[in-house]
Amino acid sequence: MKSLFIIYVKNQQESNKFYAHVLQTVPVLNVPGMTEFELSPDTKLGIMPEAGIAKILGTAVPHPETGNGIPRCELYLSVENPDEFYSRAINNGGKSISKTELRDWGDEVCYCTDLDGHILAFAKKKDLPE
Repeated sequence: MKSLFIIYVKNQQESNKFYAHVLQTVPVLNVPGMTEFELSPDTKLGIMPEAGIAKILGTAVPHPETGNGIPRCELYLSVENPDEFYSRAINNGGKSISKTELRDWGDEVCYCTDLDGHILAFAKKKDLPE
């Protein structure tokens, strides 16, 4: 199974720049209305403008812009160096929530937001003592 997770953003170009800097990669697709970043061979992150998805969804649900800045999802990314990803996010306009800490579930994780308030968690597995 392949997965594409799509987040809705206010400004596609600004979000593209943000994620390109944070993820240290270029999009595998970048056209008006959709950008995709490959996170792994079977997983992509999609960036779609709020205005674009609103046209598709119509009036069946609230316009996504009404939730801008409110955490609407969490991207939990397992990486080798959470602090580096966190720093790149903050240096490119993200907001700090929590620096890297060992969490109850055994991962070292830091939290911040992207430009639209989506939660980003950068995690590294930590071996817990038995």
